[in-house]
Amino acid sequence: MSQHRFLPMTEQDRKEMLELVGAKSVQELFADIPESVRPKNPMRIQPALPEAELVNYFQSLSNQNTSIKSLPSFLGAGVYDHHIPATVDAVISRSEFYTAYTPYQPEISQGELQAIFEFQTMIAEVTGMDLANSSMYDGHTALAEAGVMAASHKKMKRKKLLVSSTVHPEAIDVVQTYVNGPGLELERIGSKNGCTDIGALTQSIDEDVAAVIVQYPNFYGGIEDLEEIRKVSEEAGAMMIVKSNPLALGVLTPPGHFGADIVVGDTQSFGIPSQYGGPHCGYFATKKALMRKVPGRLVGQTVDEDGQRGFVLTLQAREQHIRRDKATSNICSNQALNALASSVAMTALGKVGLKKVALQNLQKANYAKTALQNAGITIVNDGPHYNEFVIDVGKDVRQVNEQLLEHGVIGGLDLGRFAGETETHMLVCVTELRTKKEIDQFVSALEEIK
Repeated sequence: MSQHRFLPMTEQDRKEMLELVGAKSVQELFADIPESVRPKNPMRIQPALPEAELVNYFQSLSNQNTSIKSLPSFLGAGVYDHHIPATVDAVISRSEFYTAYTPYQPEISQGELQAIFEFQTMIAEVTGMDLANSSMYDGHTALAEAGVMAASHKKMKRKKLLVSSTVHPEAIDVVQTYVNGPGLELERIGSKNGCTDIGALTQSIDEDVAAVIVQYPNFYGGIEDLEEIRKVSEEAGAMMIVKSNPLALGVLTPPGHFGADIVVGDTQSFGIPSQYGGPHCGYFATKKALMRKVPGRLVGQTVDEDGQRGFVLTLQAREQHIRRDKATSNICSNQALNALASSVAMTALGKVGLKKVALQNLQKANYAKTALQNAGITIVNDGPHYNEFVIDVGKDVRQVNEQLLEHGVIGGLDLGRFAGETETHMLVCVTELRTKKEIDQFVSALEEIK
């Protein structure tokens, strides 16, 4: 068997190439590199395996993983286990879509342009906003872009952003990274009973605050009082930015109805598997007055010279297309394929289906919360929740999750991994896919472990 198992090259090929360039060996090709920086010994790499053995080896490693396909999972925190209609893969697997690039030529890109337009339309309807862009990388970066956009708005010129501590900690980290560039200040507002402390917000907000950033439902599953937050923001002349799970808006009043200026989030709940690290699909919705400040691109509807409906790239406010000093963002792509997956999933659900699935998330989480309380498990911040809530398991969550695995259950998120959080607090998520039997199994296992 050839030493170069995965390369279409024989030893004779190697010999002929060396002869052609006038070298006696491969080592001679590196003669110009000083010996002092050359490795003295061969790298400690095991011999190459034949393809069949290599596949078996990696399969054995894969078998060590714990999968949500085989065990009920109560993990959430921004990556959720939802049903994905079979039509999603069927549509996004078409080569016209999965090989598509930026639709610069509308004459040959009507399918891709219409798919993006439909995504924008559905996001605008779900969030209650005037318009949405063609998508962002993910929910966290969309939130960061929203903060920078608010601060750079010509009518604002303010240098401070207030972010609720009930926003996802990793999202806050991303926002902090983004605002460091333009020299903006990011100040955190404390929480009270698992939601934004309105009193603390009122004391902190001033005329230098460009926007107040909240999450709805928040990181802990709590339902923020957007009406009161909007009132405080408006009195100070600041924008209200809301990071929202779009599926939850099937039962919750959309942020746009509370007067939100910008609504962002992640459409992973619609047709995108819960994958380690992504990819996801962010969305960015706003008011019409802010349309020209929106990062990325917008697809618009028009008519051709024959009066036929068509779609075109309407706005592209990035530095590749306009003057750098006029650009609103350096985002160089969108998540068009994942946006299409979300569009197909939302279409398959429809308005009635969206509400039904959202309601199932709400009801099943409430059933789990009640069952845990009856089992003697402490519910932290026992207020209104969507499909996530925090429990106190009384011991290190990492140990509890290891024990839950032995009971055939994937536990919730260990909040102790985040600064300022308690090591005994677990964020539990219950989606429509969790059955009563699985929830009861989770409760019983926790009761036994405790």
